[in-house]
Amino acid sequence: MPVLIIFALPYLESMSTGDRIKAFLTELRKDVISTVIVMFRILIPVSIIVKILKEAGVIEIIGHVLSPLMKLVGLPGEMGLVWATGMITNLFGGIIAYLQVSQTVPLSVAQITVLAALMLVAHTFPIELQIARKSGIRLWIMFLIRFLFALVLGAILNLIYGHTAYAEQASIVTWRPEISHDPSLQAWALGELKNYAIILLIIFSLILLVKLLREIGIIKLITKALGPLLRLMGIGEEVTTITIIGLTLGIVYGGALIINETRTKEMNRRNIFYSLVLMGLCHSIIEDTILVVSLGANIWGVLVIRLAFSLLITWMIVKISVRVKDAVFEKFILTKLKQKLL
Repeated sequence: MPVLIIFALPYLESMSTGDRIKAFLTELRKDVISTVIVMFRILIPVSIIVKILKEAGVIEIIGHVLSPLMKLVGLPGEMGLVWATGMITNLFGGIIAYLQVSQTVPLSVAQITVLAALMLVAHTFPIELQIARKSGIRLWIMFLIRFLFALVLGAILNLIYGHTAYAEQASIVTWRPEISHDPSLQAWALGELKNYAIILLIIFSLILLVKLLREIGIIKLITKALGPLLRLMGIGEEVTTITIIGLTLGIVYGGALIINETRTKEMNRRNIFYSLVLMGLCHSIIEDTILVVSLGANIWGVLVIRLAFSLLITWMIVKISVRVKDAVFEKFILTKLKQKLL
């Protein structure tokens, strides 16, 4: 990313006057500040609430409730705690929970692939669902889409592996993260501050990168290249770049760009919804995929089948929702935020 920015700046200067560059930087500063403020208003309170829920044992309760559902996808009931941890905290938290539970309840390659698929589709709900709400989509609809289709994907993978007798061997963990054993609030707060600093840096870099890519015409090339696929799925080209960033880096960053874009220009809110649906079902396909594969998951299941499944489900949702009248769509899908975008 920094290399691209370095090469793009001279081009930007050559095609712009000093005033235009100054205006560009001023707009960049405003966009970054406004976006970071919105994001941190979500991240900080949610982080505190999640910490309280974790200390109060709520995650264990949710895990117990999920235990019967685990059997529907061919997993031991104990894995309900793992999935609950991933949904309430994040994927990394779910991985740590799995490493602890798997010491007494080992899984096969097929089973860890199913569990990984569940966590990849449905994790970090307190933060990512709030981002969807800030983008103008009702929280409950995004929760249902991600939770239910995570189970559907898990069931499909379980059927595939069950009928083919594939990946029955025991899973092998090739990477174990360093787990902090310091339970103090100071250690937790320091870890959160480090995460916020990283998020701030990435948000700044992404907004700058998107603006530069738009200035030098790369955005148009990306949109043109992916236009046929988007049109086939029924998704507008205006969300192409945002969707790509969400797919590759994650909802936090794709959502941050959506929030920024909706503040600076009008966007079709149906397209925002479709983009968030696709990002919700399949995001951070590089980093997250590597993490779960290191636990022993099969890459075909967690990457190829998951991506194909996500594209198919998004296409189906688009085709069904286009038949829904705007008034009904707004009532059940959209929030009352940014009504000027309708």
